Amino acid sequence: MTFSAFTAAHHASIRLGVFLGVFALMALWEVLAPRRHARAPTGARWMNNLALIALDTLLVRLLLPAAALAAALFAAAHGWGILHRITLAPALATLIAIVALDLTIYLQHVMLHALPALWRVHRVHHADLDFDVTTGVRFHPLEILLSLAVKCAAIVVIGAGPAAVVLFEVLLNASSLFTHGNVRLARPADRLLRLLIVTPEMHRVHHSIEEDETNSNFGFNLSWWDRLFGTYRATACLAQPDMTIGIRTFREPRVCTRLPALLAMPFMGEVSGYALNRRPWRPRP
Repeated sequence: MTFSAFTAAHHASIRLGVFLGVFALMALWEVLAPRRHARAPTGARWMNNLALIALDTLLVRLLLPAAALAAALFAAAHGWGILHRITLAPALATLIAIVALDLTIYLQHVMLHALPALWRVHRVHHADLDFDVTTGVRFHPLEILLSLAVKCAAIVVIGAGPAAVVLFEVLLNASSLFTHGNVRLARPADRLLRLLIVTPEMHRVHHSIEEDETNSNFGFNLSWWDRLFGTYRATACLAQPDMTIGIRTFREPRVCTRLPALLAMPFMGEVSGYALNRRPWRPRP
């Protein structure tokens, strides 16, 4: 059995195994070396954040089982997509597809902040009053479905193969858990790692309550895109243990924590202006 065939046949087990393993490691790291003290009751946050990912997973499994993989198989069968039109070594084609999909997720993330209707949905993720590994799975079901649709379209256009899609999904899940970790990372290690990938120290700036900091560091896996497109911010204005996490619109724990309120949040209140226009920008440190 080829690697591509193996990943296609066992994609669900691979994704679940990596997710559980990385989640457990990050949770243990947070206990042993936390970066920040919790500001909200951890038990209630964890219960509701994990309930949200359970609902997301159930929804996707019922409505669109293996949709991303199906899109890759469909594109391969019909020869659709850029990478199916050129001859490349399989390993190189897989690498190019993964990088292209990572750029797609970066651009999608920018749009979630730029368009008011999309920001309504995405602010469920940002309204968390603390920042830890469970924040990395806290997404509204509408955002999960939107992201899945964008990924499927990108997979067909790029011509990403099944192996590339499974590897990318695994990387995306693992990096979301890692970058949202409330973990202490030595400064030299952080500086070295963020030359290639997004680190918790880098992504935590994106969850600051200060809107010009929220609208920076959009990358999920590769840190290149923020540097290339001018959205990179090295540090927040405050030291990270002193930063206020969340958004100004929602500060009540009962709204920011409880599952029914999280599901209703996209339909609550007003959104005044574009999320990316709520600034002036301050000089980057």
